[in-house]
Amino acid sequence: MARFTFLALALASTILSPLSTVLAHPTNGPRDTKFGCGVVPSAEFLATANEMAAEEAASKSALGALAADGAISAAATINVNVYFHVVAKSNAASDGYVTAAQIDNQVTVMNNNYAASGFQFTKAGADWTINTSWASDGAELAMKKSLRKGTYKDLNIYFMYAIGGNLGYCYFPTSAATGSNNFYLDGCSILYSTAPGGSATNYNLGKTVTHEVGHWMGLFHTFQGNSCSGSGDSITDTPQQLSASSGCPTGRDSCPNAAGLDPIHNYMDYSYDSCYDNFTPGQNTRMLSMWNTYRV
Repeated sequence: MARFTFLALALASTILSPLSTVLAHPTNGPRDTKFGCGVVPSAEFLATANEMAAEEAASKSALGALAADGAISAAATINVNVYFHVVAKSNAASDGYVTAAQIDNQVTVMNNNYAASGFQFTKAGADWTINTSWASDGAELAMKKSLRKGTYKDLNIYFMYAIGGNLGYCYFPTSAATGSNNFYLDGCSILYSTAPGGSATNYNLGKTVTHEVGHWMGLFHTFQGNSCSGSGDSITDTPQQLSASSGCPTGRDSCPNAAGLDPIHNYMDYSYDSCYDNFTPGQNTRMLSMWNTYRV
């Protein structure tokens, strides 16, 4: 889907008041044949997103006037440094080991998937750790205190052998002081077999990372709230969706009385990797708003 990025969006984001938020807490739900993501937003973060949506709508109106006057120019791409950490049980692929080539391919996937968003990613470093406890998501805080690199605007991705039956989980942005637990926990934990060329059938094109990084950028699932009438993901251009998709169900319409079919191709649904192909312009705007509020 086409997107137009404007410098004025960054200006608009600066007028957003600092909004309090709480990290999403990963859940350890059972693994099945569907996409399993362990990200659940807190009530406080949901309220934050709804408030931000209202401010974005007001800013959009103001931007329309600026556009009419020709006062808007294209925004510069925001580059995000990414530190990769492979945490495996051994050097064997079956024990969670991800290769340097797979990591490079993952960066390519991320940049392709986020090309229209105004965000791009640069591999700032990669390291490999053999630790059977950490590889299965044991002692998360201790592991991240040992491995995390960079500042709060730098993304840390942990490829791991097992993460409670999920394909991945990531923390929403918050006002985290450097050195705090929230600072160290920030980042994304990803099942190793979802890396490009991995063994996770239907989920091995690297798009689990794309989905989870969407949470790191402040996006909800497109089916947030599992409702055809609520605020959903608080993004105006993603159709209402009652439940998560599975596979690539063309024509799915879980909310037939609401406008639009289910966004099965959206990176924030639960479709197969091969089905994913877009973020909406509204999601792109939200990511920029979240970035300027929490990570600049």
